Amino acid sequence: MCGVAGVIFRQPGAIGESLLDMLRGCQHRGPDSTGLALYGPQVSQDLVLRVFLDADRCGDESSWDDRKTQLQEVLKKRDFLVRSLWSEYAQMKVAGVFDGDIQSLSYAVEEIPGVEIFSAGHSLEIVKDEGTADDIEQRFKASEFHGYHGIGHVRLATESDVDPSSAHPFWAYGFKDVAIVHNGQITNYYKTRRRLEQRGYRFRTDNDSEVIAVYLADKMDAGLSMEESLQQSLRELDGTFSFLVSTSEGMGFAKDPIGAKPMVVCETDQLVAVASEEVALQRLFGDQKIDTYEPYPGTSYTWSKSMSTTSAVVN
Repeated sequence: MCGVAGVIFRQPGAIGESLLDMLRGCQHRGPDSTGLALYGPQVSQDLVLRVFLDADRCGDESSWDDRKTQLQEVLKKRDFLVRSLWSEYAQMKVAGVFDGDIQSLSYAVEEIPGVEIFSAGHSLEIVKDEGTADDIEQRFKASEFHGYHGIGHVRLATESDVDPSSAHPFWAYGFKDVAIVHNGQITNYYKTRRRLEQRGYRFRTDNDSEVIAVYLADKMDAGLSMEESLQQSLRELDGTFSFLVSTSEGMGFAKDPIGAKPMVVCETDQLVAVASEEVALQRLFGDQKIDTYEPYPGTSYTWSKSMSTTSAVVN
């Protein structure tokens, strides 16, 4: 019974604060972990990595320092010119100039024991951890992030561990600026994963949501639009699910043909907001009455930063 949320503004705004508010509204759906995928107001020339240092595998504080040193050595070897490095609460933000292959860089970094990339992109930053939206805010000050759009998630762990790695959002491992949040289950997960692994893709967890992220990113990397990728997902992914995907250009969702997982949408002149429950949407508007609708089963919608929209129904 996880909860998903997403919002896109016509003008850049307090995207971090808005998403945190929405997630507080549906926190009862997932108290185990919380996360946000945040997109800046413009695409930066710098590549930004959000990196997690796994305490269980890193050990004590001195081991963390060793991992940080190893990370900088790998980045230098791959011609990643570090311009800034920030570290707090076992997570790091590294920004720098990089013109090489993001997939090769990602795979090289994660050869370091205890080091995991949570996100990579010129616009995207993923912040996630165990605990509630309030815990995330206390640790990472996500409310201070401004941008056009973002997606968020509260997780009730049912099939994998409660830890930062298993928390949503999931970055599309090896692709820039693509993230997803998901409520439900992909029943042909292993088949889909094997097909992607046979083509050289890697996965960090056994969470079916991570497969959705790479599946969609692969489609878009091959030249399909977000809309076309979501339409194909409705035909090729089995199960009961509702998920949101975001890139530097916008966000979209897909809802399976059975329609077992809830999703509610509110569209105004200023924003589009999507969530598992209306109470999460209402937190953006206070006492103001809002108009909402629940998309039909087997449908997908996309919104760009210009607020243009496209929709489709699976056949």
